[in-house]
Amino acid sequence: MQRAIETRLVAWKNNPERLPLIIRGARQVGKTYSMKWLGENHFKRLAYFNFDEQPDLVGFFKTTKDVDRLIGQLVFAGGVAIDNDTLIIFDEIQECPEALNALKYFAEKKPELCIISAGSLLGLLLRSGQSFPVGKVEFLTMYPMTFREVLPQWDKSASEYLNQHSAPERIPDLFFNNLSDLYKRYLVTGGLPAAVKSVAAGEPPAACDRVLDNLVLAYKGDFAKHPVMKDVAKIGWVFDSLPAQLARENKKFVYGRVRTGARAKDYEDAIEWLIAAGLVHRVKLISKPGMPLSAYEDMEAFKLYSFDVGIMRRMAKLSSGIYAEGSRLFTEFKGALIENAVLQSLVASLGEAPHYWTSGNTAEVDFIITHDNQPIPVEVKSDENIRSRSLTLYYQKYEPIMRIRYSQKNLQLRDGLLNIPHFMVDYTQDLLREAISAH
Repeated sequence: MQRAIETRLVAWKNNPERLPLIIRGARQVGKTYSMKWLGENHFKRLAYFNFDEQPDLVGFFKTTKDVDRLIGQLVFAGGVAIDNDTLIIFDEIQECPEALNALKYFAEKKPELCIISAGSLLGLLLRSGQSFPVGKVEFLTMYPMTFREVLPQWDKSASEYLNQHSAPERIPDLFFNNLSDLYKRYLVTGGLPAAVKSVAAGEPPAACDRVLDNLVLAYKGDFAKHPVMKDVAKIGWVFDSLPAQLARENKKFVYGRVRTGARAKDYEDAIEWLIAAGLVHRVKLISKPGMPLSAYEDMEAFKLYSFDVGIMRRMAKLSSGIYAEGSRLFTEFKGALIENAVLQSLVASLGEAPHYWTSGNTAEVDFIITHDNQPIPVEVKSDENIRSRSLTLYYQKYEPIMRIRYSQKNLQLRDGLLNIPHFMVDYTQDLLREAISAH
């Protein structure tokens, strides 16, 4: 399956000033697949080392920092010559902090070598600051597959049509209805490659559910890797509370939904762990849409979303049969599935979580994104009712250059309001650029 990150990996390979590359991302988003794809398609040789599967490798990096000696040991262990035509992969590098630290020596002594590393819990190690090679590495973050990445697996002609439709103009009903149905399938499946492959292979929906259930168990198994055992249960309680949190009308995270009497100070570390592991996204409240948005954050108010809508569906105990029930996909537990899917796509395209805005108890705008240093308000509509009092109030108060509404309605630009159908969230940046130009 072709991934969007492949273009960036090739650009990194061709950059004469490249540094060792670190790919961050949750378990099973496709990091290993994409690294091996790069080695197999753009290098003569691939030297793959997995610190989880080959714990003896750790000893190499604990006993020496000499790059030439390390290369000799790796050649012997991997049975592959290492030179300028070899891609060196260090997988699950979080299992060997010394290897992470050694990347700076490779950057300084052997800059001609191409080294790429990844790990499912790498974000936790980087957060700790342990053995971090400051200024000697580059980063890429990998997310679950977006609908734009998934679509070619399910309908190549529909994908080709969307890729050439950048103008904010109505989509013919033939394409619109088909794409709407395919997007409903994405809401059920999510973007984890194993689940996408299950659907693409024509397996029954129950098979996709089993894949996702097993992944949820695997993620929970990782909680035990927290160094403070008393916090392991708290991580699980926060994770399990996500469906209940998003079922609330305003979706603001409430500690009391985790455990009765829960307080922020007792669960802050658990939330940070989940964010660093790539399993949740935190959307912070801003007091006003000033730039930079981070300067106006309310440190105590936020929303938490799952990193993948398929995982969220299974955590909410919704079976894949919901696909056949039409609008339930969009309205179930206060439209949380579609809002989570939109957030997931925005994070993948922006590289960070957006913010949200409220005006006391009178109005709330789901997301605030930025485009060319301009705050853009975003509303997500899950049903046929597309009227938005909050978006209107925001417009009257701040007069943004453009407003965005995601809904089940067709693509349209009218009076500074860009209505984008749900299945085109991944195309927001292109559509927004055209809309602002045309407005």
